Amino acid sequence: MSRSSYDRYLTVFSPDGRLYQVEYAFKAIAAAGFTSISVRGKDTAVVCTQKKIPDKLLEPSSVTHIFKITQEIGCIVTGRIADARSQVQRARSEAAEFKYKHGYDITPDLLAKRIANINQVYTQRAAMRPLGISMIIIGLDFGEPQVFKIDPAGYYVGFRATAAGAKQTEAINYLEKQFKKTSSTTASAGAAEGAAASAGAEHSADAAAAEAEAISRRMGSQEVIELAVSTLATVLSQDLKAEELEVAIVGGEKAADLNDESKEAQAQRRFRKLTEEEVGAVLDRLAERD
Repeated sequence: MSRSSYDRYLTVFSPDGRLYQVEYAFKAIAAAGFTSISVRGKDTAVVCTQKKIPDKLLEPSSVTHIFKITQEIGCIVTGRIADARSQVQRARSEAAEFKYKHGYDITPDLLAKRIANINQVYTQRAAMRPLGISMIIIGLDFGEPQVFKIDPAGYYVGFRATAAGAKQTEAINYLEKQFKKTSSTTASAGAAEGAAASAGAEHSADAAAAEAEAISRRMGSQEVIELAVSTLATVLSQDLKAEELEVAIVGGEKAADLNDESKEAQAQRRFRKLTEEEVGAVLDRLAERD
């Protein structure tokens, strides 16, 4: 059988162990032409993406890639928007069923696991097809921000920062460089204070992971948002306008304190989209910094 024969079947492996239909689902994500970024800080998680209005007659507020699932969990979906709405509806249903059954809200990791399991089923039954989307879920787990990325094959994993879409590789490379740059700056400052680690530990994988986690733990809400927006602007190589961006966050300085029942703390625990004015303020700060 030729490749053209193997790629007609969802459930048949090619001789080199590939499922072409699943690989085509990954290509559909990049073919959509959007890039999404997500970053996690010490008390905040953020997602951002481009906002393109293909027709002047469309209502701009009805075009979005960011969806709210529960009060404390939201997602950004990259790829085919019809598939995205279907999966978001399923995620909302799973979250509602979990709360009805157990009496408390589902956590981001459990929701990601459930959606990933559903996606995996789509890769092994001929009556279904994989969804051509990549979903990034952000939310709070007892006040702690979480980021999970789910792909069409049913694989999910947590991230400190990640990207999806057409410029995924460039965005991830940029984020890694930013973490390394911050790490080296921190290491220099630590050496001056006599707190630098040994030379062997500095180059180990465990040390690098510990440094990345420490950097993530130091980033406040404003830093997390600015890193996500600057990453998107850099990989797209263009000056973005407020109306061309969608940004959503969950968490804040007061959200981590579960005993704080003030209105501000409750508002920070909710997944929310930033207004154009708030996005414009972020872009102004980045322009001044450059």
